[in-house]
Amino acid sequence: MIHKHNNKTTISPVTIGKYRIAACPSLYIEGSYLAQVSIASGSGSASTDRVMRFTDNFSSHDAAAQYALAQGIDWAHSALKMH
Repeated sequence: MIHKHNNKTTISPVTIGKYRIAACPSLYIEGSYLAQVSIASGSGSASTDRVMRFTDNFSSHDAAAQYALAQGIDWAHSALKMH
C-alpha cells in the first residue's frame, strides 16, 4: 500500500515468504536521496534484519523508496529459490 505524508510517499512493507521487506530511503544531501531496504525474518530472539544500502543517488524520496523495495523483492525471491 502507498501512503502520502508531507509530500513523501510511504510504501508499506511487503511480505514475501518469511521475509518482511521495507524501503527506508534517507536524505543524502539536499535534493538527493539514498536507497536503503530492510529485510527482516524470524521473530523474538531468532529474528534477523539485514539492511542493504545502494550507491546510486536519487532525485526524490519516492524514487529511492521504489528502487530499494524492488531490490529487496528481487533479493527475497532469489533467497527463497535457493532453499
